[in-house]
Amino acid sequence: MSARILVVDDVIPNVKILEAKLSVEYYDVVTAYNGPDALKIASEQQPDLILLDVMMPQMDGFEVCRRLKADRQTSHIPVIMVTALSEATDRVQGLEAGADDFLTKPVDDLALFARVKSLLRLKMMMDEFRLREETSSELGVISMSDRKEEAIQRARILVIDDNEYSVRLIKELYAETYDTTLEPDMEEALIRLRGGDFDLAVISLDSANYDPLRLCSRIRSLEETRQLPILTLVDEADNDKLIKGMEIGINDYVMRPIDTNELIVRTRTQILRKQYQDRLRHNFHRSLELAVTDSLTGLYNRRYMSNHLDAMLQRARLDYKPVCVMIMDIDFFKPVNDTHGHDVGDEVIKEFSCRIATGVRGIDLACRYGGEEFVVVMPDTDISVALTVAERLRRHIAEKPFVVSRGRLTLDITCSIGVTVSQEQEQSDILLKRADEALYKAKKDGRNRVVVATSSVEVFQKSSESVAR
Repeated sequence: MSARILVVDDVIPNVKILEAKLSVEYYDVVTAYNGPDALKIASEQQPDLILLDVMMPQMDGFEVCRRLKADRQTSHIPVIMVTALSEATDRVQGLEAGADDFLTKPVDDLALFARVKSLLRLKMMMDEFRLREETSSELGVISMSDRKEEAIQRARILVIDDNEYSVRLIKELYAETYDTTLEPDMEEALIRLRGGDFDLAVISLDSANYDPLRLCSRIRSLEETRQLPILTLVDEADNDKLIKGMEIGINDYVMRPIDTNELIVRTRTQILRKQYQDRLRHNFHRSLELAVTDSLTGLYNRRYMSNHLDAMLQRARLDYKPVCVMIMDIDFFKPVNDTHGHDVGDEVIKEFSCRIATGVRGIDLACRYGGEEFVVVMPDTDISVALTVAERLRRHIAEKPFVVSRGRLTLDITCSIGVTVSQEQEQSDILLKRADEALYKAKKDGRNRVVVATSSVEVFQKSSESVAR
């Protein structure tokens, strides 16, 4: 995958070496030789990843990383710190500053590209969700002000390890902050992961009783666990296994012997990222839902119904099955608004929608067509069944008064309904127009009735008599 990578180091030969290695792999490389320039370039050019030296004059890498992560424009950019420092305390300091990974100088090519590809994959996925969230916000579908600061809410962790010492250490370390489940068996672990809502899997890569890389691969291949973060425990001698794991899709690792502070910080980072990812995904699905539903009633909106009806008619032609459509209109709705106000009118519309939703069949599609007008699309339905459903809905509306204004007001509401059935090769606009003509006749003939329109010009009525009030 191609990407833009910012290389930051105050030593020119170091920059040139990394630039050459990355360019050979067809990455677009930009460079900076100090912290302030790096911050400016990151903000202006929005690289996909930053390789950041720690030991720099004027502003060290830790401070640069902190500022990158504090700026909303650059906080999502992955940062790999490239450093000669190898102490666990240095790694913890970098992780707390927001770094995603570390490489020790001199940089090993396999380790470099494994980490770069892993973080770029993650960023590409997160960018897609962020873009969708921003688009939804700009369209007014969701509000960015609804965002809450990410915080760990008693996350659930599954630890897969058959090393009793590290299991005991992890259990004690996680006890106060997380709900931890321990599982030494690979098959049982997969069952638990598929059935449980876990926020992180911690997997030992040196197990003697199962193949940990195969476990990681299966986690990534299953729909239920594909997005689950994986944190691995690795012996220093297992660098090849770690690199393979990065290619498979593990998110992070801690070297043995385990430094508890590093494990705490890396665990917290992965869980916060998972929660952020879950929020982006939730907002995406929420924006999809809001984009196709009416905000007042919760029924589908006109745009969704129109597209859905076209698809239904296309399928119906192939299956030689009819599609029926009914258009419903609340009788004398304007006087309700004029007399009692629009708040009461909204309450009537919401209650009307609830009665439609409970009165149609599971296969039917109910939508708010606009104002006080509603449409129900009934696939694989002949006209006699459609008439039965329409008449049931009419009675459901008319026979029980609407109680609004917190019980202070009772209104008698009725509706008029036009019904029709699709013909061969008929387009949706013709079908809806014919149903609308039937609705017009129902209103003209006295309201509170169902009228059926055939395919001919003639429109005939078949309904119960108007209910006296």
